[in-house]
Amino acid sequence: QFQIVESGGDLVKPGGSLRLSCATSGIAFRFAAMGWYRQAPGKQRELVAAITPARTTNYAEYAESVKGRFTISRDNAKNTIYLQMNSLNPEDTAVYFCNAYYNTDNEYWGQGTQVTVSS
Repeated sequence: QFQIVESGGDLVKPGGSLRLSCATSGIAFRFAAMGWYRQAPGKQRELVAAITPARTTNYAEYAESVKGRFTISRDNAKNTIYLQMNSLNPEDTAVYFCNAYYNTDNEYWGQGTQVTVSS
């Protein structure tokens, strides 16, 4: 049985920072492309950041709205990924989901963690 558990969501003031974690078990973590998505009320789920499967050099991609502010990373020894979020603004308010992707027929999702940016 797989588990994908996000944590680290919180209420933070504009300009603040948060670090999200996504701990996984029961999946072949090293072979998964890992990603963070978010969904704000009334909006579609969108990709925030993604990182390639484990290799010597990992490559990451980011949504334009978070480039330069967010950083995705993975710790293959801990089967965990992280999302460091800096300079948060109210538009970043959403539920953040962790995704493990192998192919279109084989991917896994976590339950999400709430991030609220408000003064």
